[in-house]
Amino acid sequence: MDDFFVKAITILVPMILSLTIHEFAHAQSARWLGDRTAESMGRLTLNPIAHIDIFGTIILPLISIGTSLPFFGWAKPVPTNPTLYTRKVTMKTGYMLVSIAGPISNILFGLIFMTILKLMFVFNIQLSPQIYGIVLSFIMINIGLAFFNLLPIPPLDGSKILMWLLPNHIASKLEENARYFFILLMLFLFFGWLKYLAYPIWYSLLFFADLFQMKAEFLILISTIYGG
Repeated sequence: MDDFFVKAITILVPMILSLTIHEFAHAQSARWLGDRTAESMGRLTLNPIAHIDIFGTIILPLISIGTSLPFFGWAKPVPTNPTLYTRKVTMKTGYMLVSIAGPISNILFGLIFMTILKLMFVFNIQLSPQIYGIVLSFIMINIGLAFFNLLPIPPLDGSKILMWLLPNHIASKLEENARYFFILLMLFLFFGWLKYLAYPIWYSLLFFADLFQMKAEFLILISTIYGG
């Protein structure tokens, strides 16, 4: 029970805060483009409570932590109305900008914690494994969220980027059949095929660790915390 509680805190807290940043970025970018829909619904906030989906943000991740199921979760999606965007951009472009804001925010949030980890190494700050584990979770969850949401599968953010690139008539067909793609996504999750996404995420983590000139320390810490 103690081990489960530690895992839950180490993983769930960074996940909730990372999802909050992600959804806030959608809401803020929509507001910058003139759409106050999310703001009027109380979603333009960094308060995690506004973004929590009880099943997707709490129950399912806890089940994943306590079992061998793949770790997965989500927050309540932020509503946006492209017809309210400024006429300085097309609705299609505005929708893409609002969508890509989420993954970008996670990459930046992950890099903030990569910077924190670098400073911990530079100044030889000795903290408990649990604290290091939380910092690692912030890094890995944010980079993971960014890559996962960039998959061009509806309803993920990457699908809106793909629709921005496609001709309008093809993009409309893709949007009309979004529910079928969501079923496909769930099948990928159920059969464990999303594990292949771990490879680009892992190499991205190594790229950023190398960029911060702490690749060796990063790998040693991963091995120490996770026994890998």
